[in-house]
Amino acid sequence: MSGAIAVRIDGIGRLLVVLLTLLAVSHSPALAEPRHGIAMHGEPALPAGFTAFPWVNPDAPQGGVYREALTGTFDSTNPFIVRGTSAAGVRTYVFESLLARNRAEPFSLYGLLAETIDVAPDRRKVTFRLRPEARFSDGRPVTAADVRFTLETLREHGRPNYRAYYDKVARIDTPDPLTVTFFLDTADRELVLVLGLMPILPEHFFAGRDFEASTLDPLIGSGPYRFQEIRPGERVVFRRDPDWWGRGLAVNRGLWNFDEIRFDYYLDGYAALEAFKRGLADIRAEGDPGRWASDYDFPGSAGGKVVREVVTSGLPRPAAAIAINTRRPLLGNARVREALILAFDFEWANANLFHGLMQRTQGYFAGSPLSFVGHPASSRERQMLAKAHATLPESILDGSWRLPVSDGRGRDRANLRKAVEILAEQGFHLEGGVMKEARTGRALALELMVQTREQERLALHYQRSLRSIGIALAVRQVDPAQFQRRLDDYDYDLVPVSWYNSLSPGNEQAFYWGSAGRETPGTRNYPGVADPAVDLMIGEILRTTDRETFADAVRALDRLLVAGNYAILLYAPPGQWIARWTRIGRPAKPSLYGFDPEASWAR
Repeated sequence: MSGAIAVRIDGIGRLLVVLLTLLAVSHSPALAEPRHGIAMHGEPALPAGFTAFPWVNPDAPQGGVYREALTGTFDSTNPFIVRGTSAAGVRTYVFESLLARNRAEPFSLYGLLAETIDVAPDRRKVTFRLRPEARFSDGRPVTAADVRFTLETLREHGRPNYRAYYDKVARIDTPDPLTVTFFLDTADRELVLVLGLMPILPEHFFAGRDFEASTLDPLIGSGPYRFQEIRPGERVVFRRDPDWWGRGLAVNRGLWNFDEIRFDYYLDGYAALEAFKRGLADIRAEGDPGRWASDYDFPGSAGGKVVREVVTSGLPRPAAAIAINTRRPLLGNARVREALILAFDFEWANANLFHGLMQRTQGYFAGSPLSFVGHPASSRERQMLAKAHATLPESILDGSWRLPVSDGRGRDRANLRKAVEILAEQGFHLEGGVMKEARTGRALALELMVQTREQERLALHYQRSLRSIGIALAVRQVDPAQFQRRLDDYDYDLVPVSWYNSLSPGNEQAFYWGSAGRETPGTRNYPGVADPAVDLMIGEILRTTDRETFADAVRALDRLLVAGNYAILLYAPPGQWIARWTRIGRPAKPSLYGFDPEASWAR
């Protein structure tokens, strides 16, 4: 009963109130029971007592060595801090979380260090019960004190992303060595799962150390591997822990199959590729379409010794794009931005720069069930858009919208003519071959800031297209530090960027598109989106509890972003380009994340 109204109740009335109150409490959903897993929306797919994740080979052979050639260097073994460049694999192979992700679901977690999770209905309180058998690699038990120490350490001394999330934890209770309860300052559906994925650090190892200082010490965790060799900038080797506590868990079956994991570092991608060709590496994930097209037919691969695969995933493709800065007065006009999008010739770029291997990115969740492309708006989605007072073209509402297609000759006359017509409608005209604003006589001149040669090649192609309709595009290549500084300050007209989305988008969408990011430096709202409809849809995404309503809200956001013409969406490969020597096996059906090294094995 509410404490807002004072009511006098005597005798039987008071007894009746007490009984009704007890009955209500006994049936209250606030008294949630501990569960074996949790999903971002709805229920986890796997029941208690499952034997293995569906994306692994539960009978994978054990033993052998996994070797990968990487580019760059490292000078630290601590992946949780800002200082230093961490060695590859430390977080994956040495440290574990309270819960483990099932990569066959959008965002569901199951017990790892914690055997159960207990979440209040409003998600402002979450309790984890640790497994009594959980141990760090030095044999010390994993306790609630370690969990508390981890959160407090990462919140105070870890990377900014840890601080941003863990600052929302108002209190931590550890009533016994195996129980830890987090109290959140506000309801947050996503944070409960983020806490479940927190890497757990041993307090007895890290206490007294300068956590923020870069180190090359072999750190201790509870994971399946220990450090075996650390050669700064050259090599890091992990050896499977023969006494690893978690070997028999269902969430680990079919994973962590190699006795040894080795990462060797090389100066550049060509050197790393040569190491793979010589058999010094077992797996190579290729990111360069030119190399993928021409550099993998080598003598050592004859006779089927090397398999080349395009491994598809169920995740949204990275939304690589040229962001158009709406903070600039001329670019604040959505129709002007539409003309700029029309002038980009993807088909020419794909054929001449990328060997025809790329696919155009249609929207911000392309290639996933969350994309609006091919999905007519449901009645519920239309209600959401109506609530946001959004008016969208019918092609976007019915899902038939696609980016313009050119004839591939580099100057598609139909698309360029339409771009000129749109600009004319917005008060621009060609004068002496120069596109000018009729009202002011000012030329439509823009700058595209780039930092790599690959970006520059694409920018010069776009420059030629715009020049043919009288728009001057200056291509400005800057060093990485200046690029980042200007990006953070939104000091550009056009800039190549990428947004990375998952199947469970959440709080990061406000960082990508929220109106506050138009003026706040350092967000990823590169185009300067400031649309109340977009803000409302992000709120819907964060509020929804069932998967169907959630998918509708994400598709509605996707439609709004595409309709706003905020960026020239570019391209992505059709999947992961993976080359592997046949001595390495993998599950026949990959997870939603594509190729998973930890699920592969030695033949």
